[in-house]
Amino acid sequence: MKTFEEPGAQHLGDPLSVLDWPLIERELDDVGATTVRGLLSAQECRLMAELYPRDAHFRSRVVMGRHGFGRGEYKYFSYPLPPLIQRLRADLYPRLASIANRWNEAMAIETRYPEVHADYLQRCHAAGQMRPTPLLLQYATGDYNCLHQDLYGEQVFPLQVAILLSRPGEDFCGGEFVLTEQRPRMQSRPEVVSLQQGDAVVFAVHHRPVRGAHGIYRVNMRHGVSRIRSGHRHTLGIIFHDAT
Repeated sequence: MKTFEEPGAQHLGDPLSVLDWPLIERELDDVGATTVRGLLSAQECRLMAELYPRDAHFRSRVVMGRHGFGRGEYKYFSYPLPPLIQRLRADLYPRLASIANRWNEAMAIETRYPEVHADYLQRCHAAGQMRPTPLLLQYATGDYNCLHQDLYGEQVFPLQVAILLSRPGEDFCGGEFVLTEQRPRMQSRPEVVSLQQGDAVVFAVHHRPVRGAHGIYRVNMRHGVSRIRSGHRHTLGIIFHDAT
């Protein structure tokens, strides 16, 4: 029997070599989100989703309805993270940190992010944020995720990644990933992101810079998932800051 680690090691390799980073940066600058097609293989998606009932991999379980977050549930992974998640976190972070630093400079925010994710985690842990935040989300018919922001403490990395593990139209129907952007003195702008199994969406956690007539200003971002009309949907969330 193959172990969980083997498929990830075989497929993922060096993800930076296959991603179109100029396009990723342009789309993040334009709308605050971008799609990466086929970041994970179908086998990796299946193996990830199959981890959900195995409580030994997780530090906590959240039932959304108990907290007014929506309907459905999710589990936060514990340390040490599964190797595939650890590699995704470490390998995606440096390029995203470059974008995050450019955004903060544009918005006159003093915070700058180190080049290596392990160094950023040290900063989180020094601030008392020591609990890992990568998570698996599970939705069934009628479930949804209210619009929200994943902040977790004073240290917040401005970008995160969600990867669809299930097959739309086969495993589930509905359940679209939704972003909203609130610009000053304007109504919220919605963005629906179409994903297939293994696709990732990279998006702004909290706010992003937008150039207006009088210079650059911040817009507030939220994300969620629309109602699942049938079936079951699993998603892997990669958040780069840890939690208090």
